[in-house]
Amino acid sequence: MRCIYTVCLTSSLFIAGTAAADTSQNYETCLLNAVKTQSGSLTLSDIRLRCSSNIAVIPDNTDKPQPALVSQRLMHERDTAFNRFVITPHRMNYFLPLVMTDSINNTAYNNSQWVGKMKNAEAEFQISFKTPLNYGDLLIHNDGLFAAFTLKSYWQVYASDISRPFRETNYRPEMFYLAPTPWTPFGTNTWVTVGIEHQSNGRTQKLSRSWNRVYTDLIFEKGNLAFSLRPWWRIQEDKKETATSPKGDDNPDIIDYMGHYEINAAYKWQDYEFSFTGRQNFSTHKGYGELGMTFPLWGKLRGYTKYSTGYGENLIDYNHKQQRLGVGISLTDLL
Repeated sequence: MRCIYTVCLTSSLFIAGTAAADTSQNYETCLLNAVKTQSGSLTLSDIRLRCSSNIAVIPDNTDKPQPALVSQRLMHERDTAFNRFVITPHRMNYFLPLVMTDSINNTAYNNSQWVGKMKNAEAEFQISFKTPLNYGDLLIHNDGLFAAFTLKSYWQVYASDISRPFRETNYRPEMFYLAPTPWTPFGTNTWVTVGIEHQSNGRTQKLSRSWNRVYTDLIFEKGNLAFSLRPWWRIQEDKKETATSPKGDDNPDIIDYMGHYEINAAYKWQDYEFSFTGRQNFSTHKGYGELGMTFPLWGKLRGYTKYSTGYGENLIDYNHKQQRLGVGISLTDLL
């Protein structure tokens, strides 16, 4: 179809007059304007193509500062939060086909046929996602209430003698409230999170491990660096009547090893991302440290390697000290 002069002129004047507006808003307004003013000679496909072409040539404001990495992630998540075809990641999603440890935890499996047969090499993977529970602002602008779930498994894939079992799987459902704060120390942006979570391994009797905690998370960002301080309070459970009782606290001394807080940091340099996680109980002097790095691999896949040392790699190993080094792939980054 030929373009009618008045339609082309109207569209051009509209585009020129709104060049500073947001691109997506320009496109929608262009569509509406063209439908109202055109005489009927243009098809809907013609209008869409014309508006897309006009919007594409609007110069980008390169002088406008880009948001820091945490802000970018939150904006992208809000854009797709209610798209049923998009799963929003929470923590990292990764698969490490090879993880080496200097000390596999045989003590926890003393009454199992696995004892003495597990390998120091295993596979590890994590699946983590979240979903918003509110459509608009709750208390302040850009706050939100979320439900999240994280599954983390340790697979003895190289232990053929015991039929390659899943040595440990941790389930971690949680609910939390996230809100930005007006506090900007040293030019940073800040958010605060308040949440409650349950973590367990779904096992019975002597292999059962679980705890519940209330936490808060203070998050800072500046440029390519993000840092968070996450203290928590454990919800106390009743003492077990007997060691094999299904009711009661499976691990009353877990705080001695897991501590009362966690520090997380992430830094992005070019297309590489570096992460750190640390915990410490200053009374018992027991803690945990983890270093991670992701790097470009192919398409959406990224290479991922991590090293950890200390107590609490997972629930069954909460009181077991070891060093671990793993390599694999990551589907999502921290930032």
